[in-house]
Amino acid sequence: MYKHLVSFIREIYKEESAFIPLHEPRFIGNERKYVLDAIDSTFVSSVGEYVTKFEDMMCEFTGAKYAIATVNGTNSLHLALLLAGVKPNDEVLTQPLTFIATANAISYANATPHFVDVDKETLGLSPSKLAAYLDEIAVMDNGMCYNKNTGKKISACIPMHTFGLPLYIEELVKVCDTYNIPVIEDAAESLGSYYNDKHTGTFGAIGVFSFNGNKIVTAGGGGCIVTNNKAIAERAKHLSTQAKTPHKWEYIHDEIGYNYRMPNLNAALACAQLEQLEEYVTNKRELSNLYFNFLKDNQYIELLREVAQAKSNYWLNAVILKDKYEKDNFLDYTNGNAVMTRPIWALMNKLEMFKNCPKSDLSNAEWLEDRVVNITSSVRVK
Repeated sequence: MYKHLVSFIREIYKEESAFIPLHEPRFIGNERKYVLDAIDSTFVSSVGEYVTKFEDMMCEFTGAKYAIATVNGTNSLHLALLLAGVKPNDEVLTQPLTFIATANAISYANATPHFVDVDKETLGLSPSKLAAYLDEIAVMDNGMCYNKNTGKKISACIPMHTFGLPLYIEELVKVCDTYNIPVIEDAAESLGSYYNDKHTGTFGAIGVFSFNGNKIVTAGGGGCIVTNNKAIAERAKHLSTQAKTPHKWEYIHDEIGYNYRMPNLNAALACAQLEQLEEYVTNKRELSNLYFNFLKDNQYIELLREVAQAKSNYWLNAVILKDKYEKDNFLDYTNGNAVMTRPIWALMNKLEMFKNCPKSDLSNAEWLEDRVVNITSSVRVK
């Protein structure tokens, strides 16, 4: 049953026998031109015209008022937590089914990840489960939300748009607003994805994107913070540039800052990639449709698709197998036949460093962990 899918993947990628990676970048636009231009300008670090151009392009594409270019998505999450007011020993609600950067960033802020279950159809933090859970464990004091079991303040919530599939983000923000919990969207994987015609990353107080080498468009490294709040944007730029106060020659820093600004070289690459983003999203949505039509009558493999309110970039296509046994067999067969696939991440609450963190019932996440596999998703060169 897996042989036919491997053959289909080879057919659509026009590779008869060579190794097919899970997701590789495409450099078919102005990448070389812009990077060489940045080199010729001698502005190759965090000051340069491409950094500004990149931020302007991100605002235009996402609809956010402000964008701050950063070194990578993980640093963006760390900075976003500080901007949201997260303090040491606070708790931050998030999902266990996520890339480790989400939980690591919470730890960088010396806060504690607090895991809440996901919805099976979106793989993202569940508004209904969060609402029921907060009704059970939350207490309000002076407008702030606290976990009555630990006594700690719940100071933020980080939902994640997994593999580019938008979660029920409007509904989630409404739940968090009820408890005065700011939402930081981990939109690292969802550039080009929308929920009710609004771009992911723009529903919460702050949104975060990644431009790692495996993302839909890349800067080699790179990240971005977006927000509609001017004060947050100004503070983000200040903290990301070592908290240096403006002066023509003096080096005065007014608080502990971070070296988190994206270099101009990376921004040049990112600008060229962003010029192709809409075409890439169209390409990836066509690929998902090809997979859907191929698998729609398959009793053993189900392709994950966007919910009705959403438009996904389908960064990584994902399938659901019948059980863990079938998942392991699928991974063994596909990788053994030089078509790269990968399992979804191990749940964060099962990792040694997060095993004692507070959590809700995680039955959906556990069910998905046993069954979900990513399949080949690179942009197809026609």
